[in-house]
Amino acid sequence: MCGIVGYVGSTGTHKVLIEGLSRLEYRGYDSAGIAFLNGKGMEVYKTRGKIKDLERMLPHTVLPVRAGLGHTRWATHGAPSSANAHPHCAKGVAVVHNGIIENYRELRYRLQAEGCFFTSETDSEVIPQMIAKLLEEGCSPPDAIQQTVGRLQGSYALGILCDSCPDMLFAVRKGSPLVIGIGQAEYYFASDVPAILPYTRTYIFMKDGQVCTLTREGMELKYLDSPVALPLNEQIVEIDWPPDVAEKDGYDHFMLKEIHEQPRAIRNTVCEWIGRPQALLQELGMDRRTVARTNRFHIVACGTSYHAGLIGKYLIEHMARIPVDVDIASEYRYRNPIIENGTVFLSITQSGETADTLAAQREAASRGARTMTLCNVVGSTAAREADTVLYTRAGPEIGVASTKAFTAQLAALFLLAAALGLQRRSVALHDAQRLLSDLERISELIQKTLEMDPRIRQLAAIFSLTRDFLYLGRGISYPIAEEGALKLKEISYIHAEAYPAGEMKHGPIALIEDGVPVVVVALANCLFEKTLSNIEEVKARGGRVIAVTDSPEALAGKADETISLPPVHPLLSPFVSVVPLQLLAYHIGVLRKCDVDQPRNLAKSVTVE
Repeated sequence: MCGIVGYVGSTGTHKVLIEGLSRLEYRGYDSAGIAFLNGKGMEVYKTRGKIKDLERMLPHTVLPVRAGLGHTRWATHGAPSSANAHPHCAKGVAVVHNGIIENYRELRYRLQAEGCFFTSETDSEVIPQMIAKLLEEGCSPPDAIQQTVGRLQGSYALGILCDSCPDMLFAVRKGSPLVIGIGQAEYYFASDVPAILPYTRTYIFMKDGQVCTLTREGMELKYLDSPVALPLNEQIVEIDWPPDVAEKDGYDHFMLKEIHEQPRAIRNTVCEWIGRPQALLQELGMDRRTVARTNRFHIVACGTSYHAGLIGKYLIEHMARIPVDVDIASEYRYRNPIIENGTVFLSITQSGETADTLAAQREAASRGARTMTLCNVVGSTAAREADTVLYTRAGPEIGVASTKAFTAQLAALFLLAAALGLQRRSVALHDAQRLLSDLERISELIQKTLEMDPRIRQLAAIFSLTRDFLYLGRGISYPIAEEGALKLKEISYIHAEAYPAGEMKHGPIALIEDGVPVVVVALANCLFEKTLSNIEEVKARGGRVIAVTDSPEALAGKADETISLPPVHPLLSPFVSVVPLQLLAYHIGVLRKCDVDQPRNLAKSVTVE
């Protein structure tokens, strides 16, 4: 949610801020703005709408920037408008804010009673108002910021600019991500790495309670409650993502590019461990005794990552014979979870900053669970706070609807399940080796599945005006049905529901009437015959069956439309069966003229509860 970018240096222009914000568009937003100091004072531009609307407001001449802030807002307090857009300013102080200030009403009433005049409906405006008031009372900017932050309740990532110190920026973090970028006599900060990826590969991921002061000459990082500056070398992370990962590279949309990047994302995720799965357990700190004591997994995630967790349950229980519970993160800590000795808590989060997932992880840690996170971002909050981290190597995912991060998560979960199964001797060595060999070749099968794109475009044209879809699957294919329905909802705004196929007679069958499209994931496994029976039930009620299958001959005369998949081991089938569902959602969304990279009302990383 929302995006922040900041710059201080001597060679930048306002385009540094605009281009940085453009690389954060995937997070979702409804208004945008920048503020900067150019040696003559503070200039502020902001508007409801897209970054291109903001760019049109700027003077055509190149504007020098000594220090500046930019922001894309996703409305929470107050409707999308220019007045509610960030930066918020008060008497020479400009602030951009991600997060929520929970006690803003109390602070606002007090400030209004003291003569402060507010111009927005947001919770964020109390921050520059308090800082400006403290500066008027004689505080230095660092003291004014520290006192202000001490009065805030909630979560925030803050970028602060004061015209009284024109070559200085301040960044503060509590609960919302901020990353510092280190350049040559230039410094940056952003809510996510892609915003500043073209300028530097050297980063510091701020931790909760930290404040960073940035100037052209250097930076100082410390905790708000301590006067002692932290040694920077210990905080620095090098990120080797190429700058063009934040570019479309000839594709019409980031989502389509990332669907086609899935073979590479999987190869990058498994290459380090595929030939030595036991080394993966060592990396995770799970020696023989730890594995032997592990008697349950709690997997917790949101959205697409939750569907990866459901598949992870099948994989771990099948190969390692360890019971697995899977929870939606926003529900986990409110059900008073039972965490016994030997419980491993595994959070799955693409960004490592998802608020509900972090809260669940902290709840599990407080109850004594061993915490592990499956994450795509080095240095993220989830990675820092967990006992151990299993990284995916998908590279940054720009499209709001997750695709390559999902299949990379599946690859990592497969590796984990196989390694645990080998350690517990619940899977034979030759079986594990065959499965891992099949995993190593799965990228080739995904590439073959991507070749079905012209066929899927034809189906999209047939069904793009449909109002409702039903998705069915059994066993390990049921989470894929869920993921397919979610993608269609996210990208095309068509109502779609997914059910285990065996549940259809328990209610969902009432939804089926003439012409209703029913997507059935029907793969050659022990449940195939049962799935065929479900297809017959759909057909008997007039439903139009779209079968995603590796056995098209068996469905001749039964399915109205068929998407053929290459044969694959049942445990690896999600990797290939999800691809046509991603493409179907994408092409339907494009035909309906939806913004497939930035669907309405959605944000890439949900950093507030």
